[in-house]
Amino acid sequence: ASFAFMNNDITWASAAELSRLYARKALSPVEVVEANLARAATLQPHLNSFVLVDADGARAAARASEARWQKGEPLSPLDGVPTTIKDTTNLKGFPTRYGSHSTEDTPVAEDAVVTERFRRAGMPILGKSTTPEYGWKALTDSPLQGTTRSPWNLGHSPGGSSGGASSLTAAGVNPFNHGNDGGGSVRIPAAHTGLVGLKPSYGRIAQYPADAPFADVISQGVLARSVLDTALALNATSGYDPRDWRSLPDDPRDYTVGLDDGVRGWRIGLSLDFGHVTADPEVRDLINRAARRFEEVGAHVEDVGPLIEPLQKPFEALWSGGFGVRLRQIPTQLHGKLDPGFRALAEKGLAITLSDYARAYEAKSKLARDMALWHRKYDLLLTPVTPTPPPPVETLYNSEAFPRFTKGAPYTLPFNLTGAPAASMPAGLTKAGLPVGLQMVGPARCDHLVLRAMRAYESALGWTWPQPKVLETLAKL
Repeated sequence: ASFAFMNNDITWASAAELSRLYARKALSPVEVVEANLARAATLQPHLNSFVLVDADGARAAARASEARWQKGEPLSPLDGVPTTIKDTTNLKGFPTRYGSHSTEDTPVAEDAVVTERFRRAGMPILGKSTTPEYGWKALTDSPLQGTTRSPWNLGHSPGGSSGGASSLTAAGVNPFNHGNDGGGSVRIPAAHTGLVGLKPSYGRIAQYPADAPFADVISQGVLARSVLDTALALNATSGYDPRDWRSLPDDPRDYTVGLDDGVRGWRIGLSLDFGHVTADPEVRDLINRAARRFEEVGAHVEDVGPLIEPLQKPFEALWSGGFGVRLRQIPTQLHGKLDPGFRALAEKGLAITLSDYARAYEAKSKLARDMALWHRKYDLLLTPVTPTPPPPVETLYNSEAFPRFTKGAPYTLPFNLTGAPAASMPAGLTKAGLPVGLQMVGPARCDHLVLRAMRAYESALGWTWPQPKVLETLAKL
């Protein structure tokens, strides 16, 4: 009976739909936040997507938003649309815990830039979503918060490291949720939960405070159920900030304009394995079929064969070295409380030399150059998002059974290294009823083109929410 609101249209509505309803005064942000909070409370014991819920803050923001819509003076189209912030990212007045016992539980004094921008758009913030320890892996479980589960199947992971966000979005708690991506952490959870996940161009959304030591591969983004909502979120969050010297200059572009211009005549390259990645046959099959959708909408798709060298040798130094830096900042007496997988990786990182690190940097520049030249011939690259369907929640990430560079992030990491815009879109379901994601990668800084490709594909796909399989799983809770 607690799921009487299971099909409650309010919680499944998109941000764009809520905005239209607010404008017509057919719905109030206050009602929406109440529905979201109720749904969140019902699902939390099963999905474990929230680190904390700020019901008072969300309600106060919703009341203020309602007053603005009543006057016909919303701060943005997203005014009154609720979201959450991933717990790697500052939400003023609450601690930023990174899923770790090694972090302080004292409230932070200022918002992150992305949080600030959501607030400036008038968005109520429901709370903070779960992450693995220090965002280290593409599954979401941590010593501090426990295991986050997928609304598609509670035995499977919603991916990571933005797994709390993907779990909330796919379970119909609210329209979209903040995530960030330093190796696939928006795209992988999107793929594993059938969502839309864009990793914008590096620097498109200013970052402050910088998430050292990975500040030069991370992009902020959202996990959403539609391409239009993704574009609206990018409008609200993109832009320069003087506290982030890497952030791109302001672009006055409205990302919702031109979304439906299509991809007729585009040259699109498909690479199922980069020349060396072993993807599950079922994944290959779904990606192959998904890629053909682009031919239905007028693009030319061709298989491009080997494309990117194996990543481990050139880039292990950046990954383990970065976490080694993190480990050095954690008092030794707390090392025993760390996720054993994270600790093993970080300890390995202590041995990385400066020349290893410098060589990895050089390889990063070369990869960006190679891809920039490749894109002179092709408008878009299509690949799987991951080599496997969503793994079971017990999976030991970066173990022999599930190595990061061959099973975890071989398809997604290259585009954190190059900074190119890249997204995940649903490619269909496996025989076991689990989602698989198709990755779309555009030329450097061409977010608008990637969004256009995502929208063309979305219109050909006809994938709608709520997904029947998710409703079926949640109805049993």
